[in-house]
Amino acid sequence: MSDTPQTRAQSYVLPAEDTHFLLRDEMRAVRFALEYAKAELLLRDWGIRTTIVVFGSARVPSPEQVAAAPPAADPAARGRLAQREAWYAAARAFGRIASERGGAFAPHDRWRDNVIATGGGPGIMEAANRGAFEVGAPSIGFNITLPNEQLPNRYTTPELTFRFHYFAMRKMHLAMRARALVVFPGGFGTLDEMFELLTLSQTGKAPQVPVVLFDRAYWRRVVDFDFLVEQGMVAPADTGLFQYADTAEEAWSALLATGLRTDGRAG
Repeated sequence: MSDTPQTRAQSYVLPAEDTHFLLRDEMRAVRFALEYAKAELLLRDWGIRTTIVVFGSARVPSPEQVAAAPPAADPAARGRLAQREAWYAAARAFGRIASERGGAFAPHDRWRDNVIATGGGPGIMEAANRGAFEVGAPSIGFNITLPNEQLPNRYTTPELTFRFHYFAMRKMHLAMRARALVVFPGGFGTLDEMFELLTLSQTGKAPQVPVVLFDRAYWRRVVDFDFLVEQGMVAPADTGLFQYADTAEEAWSALLATGLRTDGRAG
């Protein structure tokens, strides 16, 4: 191509190759569509039909992080750490159980069901992805670009490790294939994602799927669902949208008891 002022001009760059153009505020709708399409097509290429979504705190340490840190002097801090270690271990065990029994690495007519999907970061997300990784199953990481960069954990399948700019599109991909949801203890982000999916079920905007809140004592203290019912803010039936579990096996059993399908059929 000849080198002239015309060919060097930004206006001459093909739109699909012009990042300055694509990043303009006016092109937000196009970027939104691209974030939808890229993940959608790559997941289809892998035959991912349905997922089991695992939410939970990024602040739960891995065993390696615990071993490398100096021991806590405060008994209360030691107790909190032991509890977080137990959550990590349970999420890891659940990732293994769901991947082995749900069909993630045994596709039917090319489609894989009940593939573990997380936000792709550290903590509980890492633990669930790690469990799937340890049995040789694929798992998905839906990462988000944040001011303090969240890097993907090393246990997501590389070809199924995505990065989003828009929270809304990330939530959509987490929700649209979810056949079940397990929510481990977490903070603002976990609460946001949990109530997003509960609201979709409550309002009929999405099919109702089995939901398990892990660690009954934690969730009953964080959210007083009975008080919401007493105040008339939710219907008594709305508390039936979720179950509690305190072990990985109990979480899996609760999903099966409330309708999780593992027969390889669509729907």
